[in-house]
Amino acid sequence: MPPPCPPFTEETARQKVKTAQHAWNGQDPDKVVLAYTEDTIWRNRDEFLHGREEIREFLKRKWSKETHYRLRKELFAFTSNKIAVQFWYEYWNDSLSTWRRCYGLEDWTFADDGRMRKRMMSGNEISIQEGERWFTGAGEEEWDRVEISERHW
Repeated sequence: MPPPCPPFTEETARQKVKTAQHAWNGQDPDKVVLAYTEDTIWRNRDEFLHGREEIREFLKRKWSKETHYRLRKELFAFTSNKIAVQFWYEYWNDSLSTWRRCYGLEDWTFADDGRMRKRMMSGNEISIQEGERWFTGAGEEEWDRVEISERHW
């Protein structure tokens, strides 16, 4: 991932967000971790992670449980080296035999080389019915066109 690098403009911040969306939708932990510094720190809900290896293992666990994973990220705000992101994702949870949707916000801080050195995520999940799914199309371009009402922002 890493370019673009700080300082961000609105255009480069949006590009960074969509590049991250694309990488996460690829569900390849070995590729995703390359966007982060070696000593990156994360908070993902109630998990605190440090470094690429912990993140790689976290992502492997996550995507082994969250099948049919589909993510959308949108720029919320930015400064010269920070980006705030609003996101939504849906997945099938085999253990619960149900579709799930997560809503949340992420706070990203970047190193000068464009790699993320800090990621803080807060999210809330709900169960949804098959007919309530948003991201049913063939790919990200279609998911990016899904109308998400203000109620869900």
